Amino acid sequence: MKTQLRRFFAPVLNLFESDDTTLVYRKSHRAILLAVSALFLFLAIASLVAAGYSAGLDAFIPFLVFFAVGVVSGLVGLLGSDQAVARIWGSR
Repeated sequence: MKTQLRRFFAPVLNLFESDDTTLVYRKSHRAILLAVSALFLFLAIASLVAAGYSAGLDAFIPFLVFFAVGVVSGLVGLLGSDQAVARIWGSR
């Protein structure tokens, strides 16, 4: 199942895959990335609720940004390789 999901989300995951072997990966990086993903998704839900009370469509921009960051970081945290997680952190 994980390989099928990795194949489906390959366009997103390939952005963070690299051939650089100097990246340093720690297990805590993946755990923190998943926690940050959950926080961004929470912010997306909160901004969606706030946008619901607003009359303008421009209030949905924060929802889109927070949701996109939360989904991408969640995908990399759950399905990405160790290199992808290390590349998000920029650890050398």
